[in-house]
Amino acid sequence: METIESERLFLRPLTLEDAEFILQLLNTDGFIKYIGDRNVRTIEQAKDYLLNGPLKSYKVNGFGLSLAELKTDRTPVGMCGLLKRDYLDHADIGFAFLPDHTGKGYAYEIAKEIIHYGLNELQMKKIFAIVLSENSSSIKLLKKLGFRYEKNFISPDTGEELGLYFVD
Repeated sequence: METIESERLFLRPLTLEDAEFILQLLNTDGFIKYIGDRNVRTIEQAKDYLLNGPLKSYKVNGFGLSLAELKTDRTPVGMCGLLKRDYLDHADIGFAFLPDHTGKGYAYEIAKEIIHYGLNELQMKKIFAIVLSENSSSIKLLKKLGFRYEKNFISPDTGEELGLYFVD
């Protein structure tokens, strides 16, 4: 997994040293409401999340969620990347940002680079996105990024109804 750059952000692979940031991000109201409660409440649990999530995905898939940080001072502001889920035929994009760093265009800026990386560098034919229907800000962002609605489905992970979007 390589470092990806946008105008204002670096997107670099996560490491165990990012556990404190992950603990903070995974416990924001928005993450819990729209992505899900990962039950990560300690630094040790954050390290386990990293080991069994992004770090494992880098080894198995060659890609995964990465840390988005400001170019100016390397402040971590969110994460973005591609995930491979057993129940989807294609990788899907994921993104989450700390509340103080939403609404500034960061998600659009770095997601655009991830889509380019997936379609061009990794030669993916299609990239999915899954989203709760009430997450209007993410749906708006997906449409701005060129994603199109495909269908609704029930997530095998959570039992929730999700919208499936794609870009190719």
